[in-house]
Amino acid sequence: MRLPDPPTASDWTGRTTLLALGAVLLFWSAAAAVWPLTGAVVPWDSKNHFYPMLRYLGAALANGELPLWNPYHFAGHPSVADPQSLLFTPTMLLFAWAIPSPSMELFDAVVFAHLLPGAVAMLPLFRRRGWHPAGAVVAAMVFVLGGSASARLQHTGMILSYGYFPLALWLLEEALARRSYAFGLGFAAVAALMTVGRDQVAFLCGVALIACALHAAATSPQPLAYLRARLGLFAAMALAGGALLAVPSLLTMQFLMTSTRPSFGYGVAAMGSLPPESLATGLFADVFGSLRWTYDYWGPDWQSLVGGTWTDRAINYLFAGTLPAVLVLWHGLAGGRLFAREIRYPALLLAGALLYALGRYTPLFPLLFDHVPGIDLYRRPADATFLVNIGLALVTGYLVHRFVRDGAPALPRGWRLALPLLALGLVGWALAGAFAFALPASRGIEALRDVAVGCGLALASVLLLRAPSRRALAAMLLVAGTGAELIWRNAGSSLNAEPAGRYAVFRQLPPEQLQGLNLLKSELDARHARGEHPRVEILGLGGAWQNASMVLGLEDTIGYNPLRLSDYERAVGPGENAADPNLRQFPGLFRGYRSRLASLLGLEYLVLDRPAERLPRHFPQLTGAQLLYGSGQMWIYRLDPAKPRAYLASRLVPVDSESVLSQDELPDFESDDTALVDQESLPKIKGSYAGTQGPARGTATILAYRRNVVTVEVDTDRDGVLVLHDLYYPGWEARVDGVRRPILRTNLLFRGVEVPAGRHVVVFRFRPLSVDNLMAAAGELLERDGDEAGTTVR
Repeated sequence: MRLPDPPTASDWTGRTTLLALGAVLLFWSAAAAVWPLTGAVVPWDSKNHFYPMLRYLGAALANGELPLWNPYHFAGHPSVADPQSLLFTPTMLLFAWAIPSPSMELFDAVVFAHLLPGAVAMLPLFRRRGWHPAGAVVAAMVFVLGGSASARLQHTGMILSYGYFPLALWLLEEALARRSYAFGLGFAAVAALMTVGRDQVAFLCGVALIACALHAAATSPQPLAYLRARLGLFAAMALAGGALLAVPSLLTMQFLMTSTRPSFGYGVAAMGSLPPESLATGLFADVFGSLRWTYDYWGPDWQSLVGGTWTDRAINYLFAGTLPAVLVLWHGLAGGRLFAREIRYPALLLAGALLYALGRYTPLFPLLFDHVPGIDLYRRPADATFLVNIGLALVTGYLVHRFVRDGAPALPRGWRLALPLLALGLVGWALAGAFAFALPASRGIEALRDVAVGCGLALASVLLLRAPSRRALAAMLLVAGTGAELIWRNAGSSLNAEPAGRYAVFRQLPPEQLQGLNLLKSELDARHARGEHPRVEILGLGGAWQNASMVLGLEDTIGYNPLRLSDYERAVGPGENAADPNLRQFPGLFRGYRSRLASLLGLEYLVLDRPAERLPRHFPQLTGAQLLYGSGQMWIYRLDPAKPRAYLASRLVPVDSESVLSQDELPDFESDDTALVDQESLPKIKGSYAGTQGPARGTATILAYRRNVVTVEVDTDRDGVLVLHDLYYPGWEARVDGVRRPILRTNLLFRGVEVPAGRHVVVFRFRPLSVDNLMAAAGELLERDGDEAGTTVR
């Protein structure tokens, strides 16, 4: 194989650079326009989870607050520690501040705009290598709409992380090549933006950037000298990036230690592996029915695979255009151009990401899971398909460059004749795998039709790629065709679009639901005016309603979030989502809506999609509940009166909260002036509460109830404990008449503080960013890591 000539930048004139930039922006604009022009929005998690988070962020900022705590989500949720809250994403924070209540369409456009930095960064990445502008444009197109970038557009956090990678890569390469601290600090800032989402895509992108730096050192003439000359630069980048990420990362780890997802076992993570048969979608977009609006997908999923899988048609979708598939198989693999030194890092990135994504289907993932820190925090190796798409974009762009410069590769000789056979074998294997699913599902004709479409497009690409002259014109035609195909296949498809009307709760409710909601809010407003704070459970009304409480201002006891406080989950059993009443669990401590824990929680309203008599069999009877409103798909019940949100206790019952969580009933404490106090909180109590006197005479009145601050006025004839039925969580502080007092864990899940006799003002304030809380979180993390290390040694 003839080695390529040294790259030059002669093709990158000012005019061609502007033309390439214009082509990228035109493609992005045309793709972004598909959703609003068809009356569609990006569905599912984008609207069920991230859009309400953004709206809550905007409402808090408009009210002069930071949304550190969210009282409308699972009876209280530490938004500041949740990577999906968007609070630490500067672009989304600015968006929420500027437009507190954006439309769903504007939200989608802003999220989609986060793909622009990476797409535009393809131009300087290719320019610094001397690769042709046509290659940079096709790489940008694949980056924006290829594979997971389109199929998983609903996963807003991952898209935000993914969008910055090419820009971070370019800044890193420039910093290392120039030994520039300016570029190095720019890289640190962009890398922090990329990883602040703390999802697996951010984690893997960070690993890929570290691999890039190691690859640059390893391929230099003198690796050790290369590293020594850049030690200061590496230190500066690490310190700057670490400083930007330290606080959000520490808060997230603090949350994880008390959450339902502190880490995953190998068996759980392995179920999120990419089925190898899904690689067929890299060649033929709809060979499994992935793009059908009837949603009758017949590819690998939990029903069709032996042993099951937690992947679906979106996760398993890899199509990035016919041209990339043809170039990789023909010019790249069969022609040997994938093995050129100048493309080695992108090729290794593509291969490594694909191996990781396959998870349990290769021997690599078990070794990585056991020995690489951080991997056990994530449940789905198939998320690496985002990096597969990045690698594919870079490789495809390079192969376009090689075609423009050198034409089609010659037929290999000698042992390299095995490469074309390997390429043909991969195509045959993909087809066999596709029809192995299509034929049993009686979908052979549909699969064959898509294969025929793909083969026709591939033939057209081959004819253009065989053009002996005017290769630049042929490349431009191929690039334009690839852009058109990606928009046709991947923009506004059934994988990433639904009619906006399905999310009417955020726009205009049907009359029957609007009437019921207005009645509920009117009653809640009246009770708030009386100083009462009842909670609501919204269950079964569909995807968009699961987190609509954040937008509607309802203190919901459930919601939709994979990250929840573990003790709350064990005690109340809300589950990950609120879309289906069949999934609602009722632990021993929360056997029904008349249980003692439901009363302590202040749960007094239940909003359902059906009347009580049509609830699943496992559902507890709503004995004594009053129907407040009922029509169509909204039924609102008023439950028994609950315990007050705040009260004074002069009798304390010590309990081991961990032990109680494993029991079927709370310890008996019927008296209105008695509270359960966790044993670990007992040393913080100064007074004596033997209970020999009669009940205390006193009141606890909530003066102000805000997101991060609750103010209570107490008046008592003796020392006591003020119990606030809001969830106990690190970072909350209490001050009595301005003097800080320790927070107590009371009534299993809630907060309390000791108060002396007399009239006092107690302020509970959530201060997770305080030095005290950050130091405590760091100490707990180090202690846990030490315990795990000790266990491993033993």
